[in-house]
Parts: sequence; structure tokens; C-alpha cells
Amino acid sequence: MRTLVAIPVYNEEKYVTQVLREVRKYAEHILVVDDGSTDQTPMLLAQQKVDVIRHAENRGYGRSIRDAFRYAQCYCYDWLITMDCDEQHEPRSLPDFDKAIEADDADVLSGSRYLDPAYSGDPPPPDRRAINLEVSKWVNEHLDLHITDSFCGYKAYRVSKLKHLNLNEDGYAIPLQFWVQAAAHQLRVKEVPIRLIYNDPNRSFGGKLDDPEHRIAHYREVFDAELEKYADKLAAKSPCSCPGR
Repeated sequence: MRTLVAIPVYNEEKYVTQVLREVRKYAEHILVVDDGSTDQTPMLLAQQKVDVIRHAENRGYGRSIRDAFRYAQCYCYDWLITMDCDEQHEPRSLPDFDKAIEADDADVLSGSRYLDPAYSGDPPPPDRRAINLEVSKWVNEHLDLHITDSFCGYKAYRVSKLKHLNLNEDGYAIPLQFWVQAAAHQLRVKEVPIRLIYNDPNRSFGGKLDDPEHRIAHYREVFDAELEKYADKLAAKSPCSCPGR
């Protein structure tokens, strides 16, 4: 069983060295996707024994995730774990994902900051929690996936299932595409509890997405478009899901 840990980064000079030091305690294969960083991140990555994909310019979080998907498929990994580089996804949770992978009863293992009250920590910014709740409601009502955290980027994917997906979203709305396609292709989804951490409640999404009303309207537009695109598959197939433990 070969597992790749992929970490998208953009101007993470504050965290990248320490995060990679911790990840290396739990993972042998590590990929960093540098989304056009303009700070010291590229120089710091050059000092690390990790594989790096570097974008010449900032192309978006979704593009970085898609690049990680392609890399994992190209190099024949069995599982791909994605995590952020801002210390909000703890590397010490990687063994929890490994244990869930070994259970072999899901195709997507999605981290949840809200599944288990024992993992509660820093309160999220109110607008982010409200949007997460609303989007999770859409996902559960339309796709019957029973998830509690629709936007957590700490996930494990069975790589053989990624070939079924046709994602083209470059930005932060990629989870909306992903959940619809996961349901349409009957991927089995299970949640893994992770600790709720918010080191920087003022972290920017960039541009108009910093406005919560614009952000949720954009997410709804992407979600509705994807529902329409996969309407036939969703109608014909009952998506399989596994409620989180």
C-alpha cells in the first residue's frame, strides 16, 4: 500500500519548514504543490527532501489539488492524503487516516472538525462556520452523503477512483464539484475526526471571495451547475455513503 501526502502551499514561509518536519515523522512520500509563492517558500522547499510541483504564477487552490490528483495517478499511488500547510491540519492526525485506510470500507476519508465534540478547539470565524453549515446542508439534502464538514481539505482519496472525476474548478469552490461527482460515481464517503484549529481567523480568500455573501453565492452557482451536469447519473444511482464514526 503506497500513500502520498500532498500539501498545497502559497506564501507559507512561516509554517512550511516545521510542517514538513512533522509530516516526515508519519509519511515517506510527500509532494508539495507550490502555487506561485512570492515569499521565501520556494527557497525553503529547495532545502527539503520532498517532490515539488511549482506553478509559475498563482493558479488557485483547486488547481493545486487537481495537480496532486494527477501526480498520484501518474506515479501509481494507492491513496492520496491532502492537507494544508498553515498548521491547522495536524500531521499527528495522519495515523488516524492510515487506520481508516486500513479498514478498507471507503473511497474518500474526509476530515471533520465538527464530527466529535472531543476534538473541538478554536472557534471558527462566524461567517466560515455559517457557510460550512449551509453548504453541508446542500450536500446532504441533494446527495445524501451525511457529512458534517463540507470544506475540510484534510482528506484521503482512493487513487483508483480519481479517474472517474472530471474536475475543472481552479479556486476554493472545488469541494462543491467534488461532492457532486463523488455522489454521481457512488464513491463511499466516511469522515475522520480532526481537531478544530484556526490560527489566523483573518486569512484572506482573495478578491471578492472575502465577502461572505459573494462567496456563498459563488459556491451555490458552482454547486447548481454541477448538479445539472450530473442530473442523470444522480437520478439513476443512489449514492453510497458511510456516516462518520
